[in-house]
Amino acid sequence: MRPVLAFALAALITSPALAADADGAKWWSHVETLAGPQFEGRLTGSPGYDKAAAYAAERFKAYGLQPAGTDGYLQPMKFTVQRILSDRSSAALVIDRQVEPLQVGPDILLGSRLPQPKAIEAPLVFIGYGLHLPEIGYDDFAGQDLKCKIAVYVNGGPSDISAALKSHSRGSETWRAAQAAGAVGLIALPTPKSMDVPWERQIANSSQPGMYPADLALREVKGERFSASFNPAQAEKLFARSGHSFAEVLALADASKPIKGFDLKIGLKAQVAADVTEVASSNVVAKLPGTDPKLKAEHVVITAHLDHLGLNTTGKGAPYYAGAMDNASGVASVLEIARTLSESKAKPKRSILFVLVTGEEKGLLGSKYFAERPSVPAASVVGNLNMDMALPLWPLKSVIVLGVDESTLGDAARAAAVAQGLEVVADPYPDRNSFIRSDQYSFIRAGVPALAFKFGFTAGTPEAQIEKTWRAERYHGLADDLTQPVERADAVKFNAYMAQVAMQAADAPERPTWKADSFFKRFAK
Repeated sequence: MRPVLAFALAALITSPALAADADGAKWWSHVETLAGPQFEGRLTGSPGYDKAAAYAAERFKAYGLQPAGTDGYLQPMKFTVQRILSDRSSAALVIDRQVEPLQVGPDILLGSRLPQPKAIEAPLVFIGYGLHLPEIGYDDFAGQDLKCKIAVYVNGGPSDISAALKSHSRGSETWRAAQAAGAVGLIALPTPKSMDVPWERQIANSSQPGMYPADLALREVKGERFSASFNPAQAEKLFARSGHSFAEVLALADASKPIKGFDLKIGLKAQVAADVTEVASSNVVAKLPGTDPKLKAEHVVITAHLDHLGLNTTGKGAPYYAGAMDNASGVASVLEIARTLSESKAKPKRSILFVLVTGEEKGLLGSKYFAERPSVPAASVVGNLNMDMALPLWPLKSVIVLGVDESTLGDAARAAAVAQGLEVVADPYPDRNSFIRSDQYSFIRAGVPALAFKFGFTAGTPEAQIEKTWRAERYHGLADDLTQPVERADAVKFNAYMAQVAMQAADAPERPTWKADSFFKRFAK
């Protein structure tokens, strides 16, 4: 790293008073503003989100960054909105032509991120983990008769498959395999061990609308497909006629052992009522130009999602979901990194794009749009650094860097950690599928090496308990507000670390590349 920037970043770390009193206050002021009532929870497509986007654009302008969207600092797009009307929907198990009603909410939650059929009746088949990885000789769809059936799968995967691969085989990859097998729907069965949010809070959040791209060309799943999740506390109902039990499946899943699929010998019947509308929303894109005559045409992209869950429609508690840690904190970090780098005398050789994306909570929609239709030439995007729920809730001694072993961008992250006295630790809970659950994965699918960063912790430590409690009590809840204890000085240290990773990637002679043994190098273009 060049001496001027090294001195500036070191000052952030070695001067606790400065970090706490100045930069910590600046970072926290962004969090306070974005989590404030005027933005009403920043729901994608809402007036509150638009106000938050305008605030971020104004900050970028004040820091002297160039507008780099398709409309000034903005990159607009359109989404179809689907709100499931649970009180007008129904579901039931069909057992030997007898109908056993299910309760929408307590038993089953109907998905809203894909176009739902108005009515469906189909047999159920259990397919283990629902992983489709034929390249490594593992495919839960192989040998299954799924034509015109609904596939049921449990979260997790065998221990000899990496967390990154298990995560990759979720989401759109699961749907691709299901469609290829002729399935008409999927039911996800979470395990208690892997659940971030208790089922009761999932019921409360189910009133939130889902979204998918209005542009048919951008939809990864074609046509209507039934999607739902089933309460694990009620899951024995699904296995009652199969000759197996959910308890035995759960024991295998908790031990990360292979699970064979089988016919559940029952069917599911559902009526789905939904309101469908359309909204527009925008990513916010700003540019710090590079200085190298050749490399300045390339871009390192730093991202965080600006959206959250919007207004609280339950009639209980606070009027809106503040989303202080998810992800006003990440946006605040992007803004502060942008300010720090723009004020530094040392400027990057490559250009750096600061992109605040919309629609992350609805399925990474804004980052997918940017990754597939970037506001700069697609080939010029060389790497992505993403921040989502970094959780500055304890002193920063280590970092979790998702994707660190997949590309040379991870080498830059490790080198920066060593320089700042930080340890890079492994994801302690790989079955959460964190690798695909935030915006870095949109870039990976577009062939761009990408990383995601969080405050580090290891299982069984006090930090792990803080993180577990936060997820159980605050994640996607009203309690993710401005009253929670936050380590502001350590957030500043984290921002300094992220700035150093960005500068190392921007100044490296060669653009980041996938490692030779990385599964994800197949996406390189």
